[in-house]
Amino acid sequence: MKIVYHEESKVFHLWNENISYVMMVLPNGHLGQLYFGKRIHDRNNMSDMLELAVRPMSSCPFPGDRTFSLEHVKQELPSFGSGDYRSPAVEICQRNGSRICDFQYQSHCIEAGKPKLPGLPATYVEDAAEASTLVVNLKDSVTGICAQLCYTIFARGGILARSVRYHNEGTETVQLTRAMSLCLDLPDCDYEWMQLSGAWARERHVITRKLVMGVQSIGSLRGNSSHQHNPFLVLKRPSATERQGEAIGFSLIYSGNFLMQAEVDAHHTARVLAGIHPDTFSWRLEPGERFQTPEAVMVYTDKGLNDMSQTFHRLYQKRLARGKWRDLARPILINNWEATYFDFTEDKLVQIAERAKECGVELFVLDDGWFGARSSDRAGLGDWVANTTRLPRGITGIAERIEDLGMKFGLWFEPEMVNEDSDLYRLHPDWILAAPQRAKSHGRYQYVLDFSRKEVVDFLYEMMAKILREAKVSYIKWDMNRSITECFSASLPPERQGEVYHRYILGVYDLYERLTREFPEILFESCASGGGRFDAGMLYYAPQGWVSDDTDAVERMKIQYGTSLCYPISSMGAHVSMCPNHQVFRSTSLHTRANVAYFGTFGYELDLNRLTKEEISEVKEQIAFMKQYREILQFGSFYRLKSPFEGNQMAWIAVSEDKRTAIVGWYRVLNTVNGCYTRLRLEGLEPDFCYRDRQSGTSCYGDELMNLGLCTTDSTAGEVTEGKVPCTDFESRIYVLEAENLPGN
Repeated sequence: MKIVYHEESKVFHLWNENISYVMMVLPNGHLGQLYFGKRIHDRNNMSDMLELAVRPMSSCPFPGDRTFSLEHVKQELPSFGSGDYRSPAVEICQRNGSRICDFQYQSHCIEAGKPKLPGLPATYVEDAAEASTLVVNLKDSVTGICAQLCYTIFARGGILARSVRYHNEGTETVQLTRAMSLCLDLPDCDYEWMQLSGAWARERHVITRKLVMGVQSIGSLRGNSSHQHNPFLVLKRPSATERQGEAIGFSLIYSGNFLMQAEVDAHHTARVLAGIHPDTFSWRLEPGERFQTPEAVMVYTDKGLNDMSQTFHRLYQKRLARGKWRDLARPILINNWEATYFDFTEDKLVQIAERAKECGVELFVLDDGWFGARSSDRAGLGDWVANTTRLPRGITGIAERIEDLGMKFGLWFEPEMVNEDSDLYRLHPDWILAAPQRAKSHGRYQYVLDFSRKEVVDFLYEMMAKILREAKVSYIKWDMNRSITECFSASLPPERQGEVYHRYILGVYDLYERLTREFPEILFESCASGGGRFDAGMLYYAPQGWVSDDTDAVERMKIQYGTSLCYPISSMGAHVSMCPNHQVFRSTSLHTRANVAYFGTFGYELDLNRLTKEEISEVKEQIAFMKQYREILQFGSFYRLKSPFEGNQMAWIAVSEDKRTAIVGWYRVLNTVNGCYTRLRLEGLEPDFCYRDRQSGTSCYGDELMNLGLCTTDSTAGEVTEGKVPCTDFESRIYVLEAENLPGN
C-alpha cells in the first residue's frame, strides 16, 4: 500500500497489491483522472495517460488550443458551465446568481491511517498501518470555497474510499446545491449495470442491464434509502461472472436521499456519480462554515462478483460495524410480533418465552404495542412509557421475568415517528415535518418527527435512555415505518429548508451515536418496515438489520441473495415464521424456512406453543445446529453458487476461515418430474482437503467438489419408493462438509 506524488509530472498514484488509482493536476489546475483498475507499475511520468485530441464543436479554455476541453477530460471534481456538459459533481449558487466554479489545485497531504468524518458514519481503521489517506486541496479563487478531496486506500483488498469536505474561506454566503461524494470517469462503457431494487416485501432484487448512451440512475427522495433502490451499484464487464472477470462495486455510506448515476457520452466514456441526491438539496454555507459529504466506497476486482462481495463483507463486518457485537456471533432470538401482534399480556409473553427457552432460544424480543395507549397502529407512537395494563411492572418487570428464565430481553422502538393520538403530539404538534397551510400526509397513521431539531432528538434520547437505564435490555429493534412527506421544518428559515432532509438523517445518526455510546452492551438492529433503510450507513451504528418484513422462505431466497452482493451475512436479520406465511400466504416446510434463515442472524417470528411435538423437536435440532455452526454461517467466506433470478434452483455456501468446514444451502422452488442428474459446483474449498458429507457419509476432495460438483440429484423425483421421503415444492437441503485426513494429521 502506497501513495506517491510525482512533482515534475504532477501525478498522484495510489496502489496496493490489488489496485491502482492514478490522478494528475491538469493544465488548467483541475484534478483529473488517469486510471482506476488492476494494480499497475508506478513510473515517474504517467501523465501520458492523459488523452487529448481535437474534438469538433468543443469548448476549450486555452486560446488557440483545441485539444484540451473539459467536455472530454476525465475529472475528479467536475463542475458545469465551463465546457463540460456532463452531470457535475459540485454546483454552488453564488450571490450574483452564477453557478460557475473553477476548483484548482492548491496543495495536498499524505497521512497514515484514516480520519473520521464528523457526524457521519464511515469506514475506519484500528491501526494506522491498515490504510493511507491522500487529501487534495482545491480552491475556487472567486468564491473562496475550498474543496478537500479525501481518498483512503486500504492495505488489503481493492478498496478505495472517497469523500469531499467544502470550506467557505470567502467573504460571501453561498448555496451548495450539489455535493456528490464520488465521481469516476471511465474510458469506455462496455459494462453491465447491476442494481438492487424492489419494493416493500421484495427488497433488493438483482436487476441487470447494458450500460448505454444516456443517463441511468437509481436514487431516493423519500428521506430514507428506501425499499425501492439500495445505495449500491455494480458495473461489470459483460463476460464477468461470480467466479471471474472485472467488476467495480460502488457503495454509499448514507441512509437518506441519494443518487447513483452513470452517464455515457457520445464518445462512449462513462461517468459515475454517487452522493446526496441534488433534488430538493441546498445547503447554506456561511463564511467560515464547512460541509462534509458522506463517504463512498469503490471496490475493484478482476476475479468476479463473489470476490467483490467478499471484499465488501470483510470491510463492512470489521471496519464499518463497531462495538461489542461486531465480532460476536448473534444470539438466537424469538420476536413476538407475528405471534401476537398487539394482542398480548405479560403472562402471554412469558409463556412464549418459556417454550422458546426450552428449545434453546437465547433472546426474547418484545415488539410493537408495549407503550402508551398503543392497542393498534393508530395511537401511542411517541409516548415511550410502558403500558401498565399490559405490563404491570413496566419494562423493568417483564425484563426481569425473561432474565429469570435464563434469556436476554430485547425491545422494539420507533423513535422517529409519532401518532396524532399521542401525548407527545398533543404537547408538541409543531415537532413534526409539515408544510404551513398545507395538508399533511400520514403513513400507517403516523407522522415523522423533525429530527433536524436538536430539542426533538434530545427529548427522544432522554425517554429511551430512561428505560434502558432502568431495565435489563440487551437488544433494541429500531424501526421506521414511513417515508418523509411535506418536508418542512418550523425551526429553519426559508433559505435553509433545502437542508432538512440531510439534517434529519444527521439527527438520526446523532441519536444512534449517543445511545450506542451510553449503552455499548446492547445489540442494535435497524429496521424500516423491514428493508426500507438497509444500507451501509446503518451498519455503522447497528451491526445487523431486518432485511425485509417478508419472512416467506421462497421470497427470502431472492432478497437475501441480492443483499449479499454488498452486505455481510452477519448483518442480515432472518427469521423462521409461521405458515401459512403472513405476507404471501404460502406454506413451506419448517426445515426450508430454517435452511434459508440459517444464512443470517437467525431467529423465530412465531408462537412456539402452537407447534406440534414433532415440530418442537425439529426446532430444537435447528437451534442446536445454528449454535454449532453460526460462527461459520455469519462470519465465514460466503459464495453465491446459483441465482434464484435465473432458474428454479438457488444455492450458496459459507466456508470457515481455515477451510475445514463448509455449509452448503441448496434450494428448489418447484418440484420436477423424473428430473435430470444434477451437480452443484462448489467454491472456496481447499483442493487438497478431503471433505466428508456429514449426512451421507461420502467423502470427496475439494478439487472434485469444485470442478465436478456436489451431487444433488433427487432419487425420488417422479416415483416415491419405499423408505424414501418424497420430494415436494419448496424443497431445500443443507450439506455440512468437514475436512478429514488433513495433511500433517
